[in-house]
Amino acid sequence: MVKFAHIADCHLGSWRQPQLQELNLLSFKRVIDQCIKEMPDFILIAGDLFDSAYPPIEILKESFAVFKKIKDAGIPVYLIAGSHDFSASGKTFLDVLEKAGFCQNIEKATHEESGKIRLKPTFHKEIAIYGYSGRKSGMEIEDLKKVYLESVHPLTIFAIHTTIRDVVGNVPMEYIEKEKLPIADYYAMGHIHKRFETEYASAKFVYPGPTFPCNFQELSDLGCGSYQMVEIEGGKIKTRSIEVPIKDTCLIEIEVENALTATEMIISKIDRLNLRDKIVLLRLYGNLKSGKSGDIKFSEIESFLQKKGAYAILRNISRLKSVSVEEFSVKKGEGAKEIEERIIKEYSAVNPAEFNKYLPTLMNILATEKNEEEKNAAFEERIISEIKNTLEVGKLL
Repeated sequence: MVKFAHIADCHLGSWRQPQLQELNLLSFKRVIDQCIKEMPDFILIAGDLFDSAYPPIEILKESFAVFKKIKDAGIPVYLIAGSHDFSASGKTFLDVLEKAGFCQNIEKATHEESGKIRLKPTFHKEIAIYGYSGRKSGMEIEDLKKVYLESVHPLTIFAIHTTIRDVVGNVPMEYIEKEKLPIADYYAMGHIHKRFETEYASAKFVYPGPTFPCNFQELSDLGCGSYQMVEIEGGKIKTRSIEVPIKDTCLIEIEVENALTATEMIISKIDRLNLRDKIVLLRLYGNLKSGKSGDIKFSEIESFLQKKGAYAILRNISRLKSVSVEEFSVKKGEGAKEIEERIIKEYSAVNPAEFNKYLPTLMNILATEKNEEEKNAAFEERIISEIKNTLEVGKLL
């Protein structure tokens, strides 16, 4: 029997918030600790170990310590670059890890004159492991249509960092049909941050999910990180999706209509909840009939959440609208100028402010086009000068 751990999308260094950065590292460490406990034959990382080709030094120090721990346990690590830690120059800190003897990059590609791309295998005993890295903006997809594996083997693993049609859903993004990929027994996928598995022609296509969610929506959908443990015996492939819970998350969704009174209302609602040591996801939605999102005192809300013992706080207001789209529907016979005037009038009625009297003039200024052969710097200076004269507060600009 052969057993290996399939990991992807660690994105070490992706979070700006220190608390979530720490959880990201902690989750990765816990994945590795569990792997060492199970002692698989090897670990396979299908891209995006780091969130960039050149991660911060603190992230490197932590990750090198983890890889030393793996090496001391005697477990080989095979990996490819993902769309984040890939570099067109071919130089990334994955190379430093490999040079230190902590891992082996399994992408061995030769671009042939015919346009085809030949991949050579890396062998782990009788298993042939092929790999092809992800690229920025899904550019690897066209390459994968030209890829072929150098030879046929009794057991083949193909590690790729890309999107297959099955996981796209209604999202407008580039993908490749799994039927167009070279034939393998197990496709170790990365790139899509969800736990997903499907089969085709007796082969398994598996996305293990990220080792820790990378944004608000992923924390809401996934809750925690995960990886895959794979066992192959007698030609049969058995997979186990293993979740790695670190902190509980609490999604709070509140509809807001009046931004002027929203702060007190939100605090009143969250005051009833037990949020101690939890990641709080605050999502506000709705059409504002009074005020604007800037009137909501988020610093006051976050301070209250901190007093309730929340571990980390994230907010999302993408579905909070100041004015509904229906209010701006075009009327028959209206031209662009009439539409602009009506929008300004209706906006000013909902959001009264002294500043609104400048809006028509400012819109005209910002619609000014650059003169032929006018340099960008001169054009910008001209626009700023006109704005200063309009607002009569040039000294503040």
